[in-house]
Amino acid sequence: MVQSAVLGFPRMGVNRDLKKATESYWAGKSSRDELLSEGKRLRQAHWKIQKDAGVDIIPSNDFSYYDHVLDHIQLFGAIPERYSKYNLHPIDEFFALGRGRQIPDEGIDVPSLEMVKWFDSNYHYVKPTFQDNQTFKLKSDPKPVVEFLEAKEAGIITRPVLVGPVSFLALGKADRDQTVDPISLLDKLLPLYEELLVKLKEAGAETVQIDEPTLVFDLPPRVKAAFKPAYEKISGLGDKIPKLVFTTYFGDIVHNVDVLSSVQELYAVHVDLVRNPEQLESVISALGSKQILSLGVVDGRNIWKTNFKRAIETVETAIQKLGKDRVIVATSSSLLHTPHSLASEKKLDAEVKDWFSFAVEKTSELVVIAKAVTDGPASVRDQLEANAKSVEARATSKRTNDSKVKERQSSITDELFNRHSPFPIRISQQQEALKLPQFPTTTIGSFPQTKEIRLQRNRFTKGEITADEYDKFIEKEIQDVVKIQEELGLDVYVHGEPERNDMVQYFGERLTGYEFTTHGWVQSYGSRCVRPPIIVGDISRPEPMTVKESKYAASISKKPMKGMLTGPITCLRWSFPRDDIHQSVQAEQLALALRDEVVDLEAAGIYVIQVDEPALREGLPLREGLERENYLSWAVKSFRLSVSGVRDSTQIHSHFCYSEFQDFFQAIAALDADVLSIENSKSDAKLLKVFVDEAYPRHIGPGVYDIHSPRIPSEQEIKDRIQEMLRYLSPDQLWVDPDCGLKTRQWKETKAALVNMVNAAKFFREKYSKST
Repeated sequence: MVQSAVLGFPRMGVNRDLKKATESYWAGKSSRDELLSEGKRLRQAHWKIQKDAGVDIIPSNDFSYYDHVLDHIQLFGAIPERYSKYNLHPIDEFFALGRGRQIPDEGIDVPSLEMVKWFDSNYHYVKPTFQDNQTFKLKSDPKPVVEFLEAKEAGIITRPVLVGPVSFLALGKADRDQTVDPISLLDKLLPLYEELLVKLKEAGAETVQIDEPTLVFDLPPRVKAAFKPAYEKISGLGDKIPKLVFTTYFGDIVHNVDVLSSVQELYAVHVDLVRNPEQLESVISALGSKQILSLGVVDGRNIWKTNFKRAIETVETAIQKLGKDRVIVATSSSLLHTPHSLASEKKLDAEVKDWFSFAVEKTSELVVIAKAVTDGPASVRDQLEANAKSVEARATSKRTNDSKVKERQSSITDELFNRHSPFPIRISQQQEALKLPQFPTTTIGSFPQTKEIRLQRNRFTKGEITADEYDKFIEKEIQDVVKIQEELGLDVYVHGEPERNDMVQYFGERLTGYEFTTHGWVQSYGSRCVRPPIIVGDISRPEPMTVKESKYAASISKKPMKGMLTGPITCLRWSFPRDDIHQSVQAEQLALALRDEVVDLEAAGIYVIQVDEPALREGLPLREGLERENYLSWAVKSFRLSVSGVRDSTQIHSHFCYSEFQDFFQAIAALDADVLSIENSKSDAKLLKVFVDEAYPRHIGPGVYDIHSPRIPSEQEIKDRIQEMLRYLSPDQLWVDPDCGLKTRQWKETKAALVNMVNAAKFFREKYSKST
């Protein structure tokens, strides 16, 4: 028979239970035991959901209190001494690695490890950080073993999930001031994997999913060559360890298919056939004679119902060549990237709700597909017929097509992609209009979203207060934020975004072509969850979206007020996009809507406008080549289309977070933004060297402190950071700002950090004024 398998399940719970539990623990409102108990409850609930759905192969060790890669950092003892020296309880050490820890009374002050995007998703992982003298040690109570036994005790035999040794090292980096090549540590690390796998076998594990997603990359030769000795050594343990499922996802592995020859002794291979169905034939040809193939045919990254007809045809193709006993039907990747359950959505329009499938529903889809290919289509005729009707209804719905949007797209000319004048002319006019000092200070947009803000927004949504009452509340919040910025001495203000729930959802709610969930939360990082809107049809802007709040803020401000928008690529990437038209078409529609908003902001007296594109790097195809070139072309054009309708004297900013920008620098330059702010506080400042090498002429604001941690940086720390940046950037180029928005922070820490930031900027302003 053909078995069904889930590669991973969302962690947060049906009501974001894990978020609430961790944040309660961080705030000191609940105990460590209460947190750990809630984690156990969630794990068991999720295993039961999958078992009740009829899934054959259920994962364990996919749960994490923060991040699964961080779990492995702690599992293998890859903890820098600056954390281990405090001898914290393991869960507190774990959170210190992920979000930093600052307790002055106890002499504890340590920032978090670097956090970056997980491949091309909107999930973030904590980057393993290695030393020149790195050693590893397996925890005495390994989490994968503990959670396997926990499931076993509940009557469920699971398949533990591990990040493979090559990917764990390849996704890491040398610590600051260290030179170690992470992959050179493989020989030190492998014995720990062997020890762990032996323990899992002794605990009763029959199979283990070992994730090696880096195989979808264009790998450096040393990394690619590491797979063969690593898996020859592991497979040499034979029956002492469980059978291993070598797992890849998020792309094709055809360019690395020769690696499969070095893992033919392993039990099975998994490939993502949603992202790249064309790789099936090449992968089948590279399998060992008895090796099983796990087919990722149910999308782990999007919310559309699986097209059963298409998925079954794919599975049948594999069965014809391998036989039913050598095929597993699986999710394409972990379901971590999808919301928990469609059952919670009571307000979705029935027509579009019928098009969707969340994590719980996807487990049932797997079971239907497996049964269809095992027992024949007649065994699941009702489900197949219902699915076919849903797919057809979506394809023919009038909600997906807007002739006016298509007509406007067809009339786009080349002139619409360009500002009136080149940057030297623009910056001269902007300096005359804005009169900003050297080392200008600003923030990235949002200020803390307090409990009161969330309460009033919720009351307004429920109809408990009127629109007029809510508007007055928002105006008061804006007044407070403007006053705080005056007191802090910032140079370019923002209105603080108190009215905004999310930087994409807020805009989606004001555009046609979007649908929204009530409980469709997805983990972004740690306890941070987002509720991605869903693009279901052609997109347009019926009326202004942000002008009222920005205009009001400008009217009560003594300094320039910055209008805040989310760019077209980020609106696209941080939504669940349509899968029936190319993403470039959707991005262009978003760009036209945002262009109208940018022009309206300028007309309302907003002469600094920031259009954030933190997802530009995230959308970059994982491999070099034509696909990447094409993406960068339409992505850059979409941004330029959105901002090029303003006068030269209006200053356009853009922001990038988690952007390893070196590998797409030319695209950043091509955006032609007047000021670029980038997340750089946890990265080595020498990465800024690319701006020198490429003679980047425009202004840059590398983040001077990390906002993802509650830790408050000292003034001296920020001065040191600015001084380091000045090795690569000129004083006239440099803006001083945090590395991202401040929405998730508390006011006390926000004010303290910004005071230190402004004082540091003033120090350099005075220093350089004396030297001229």
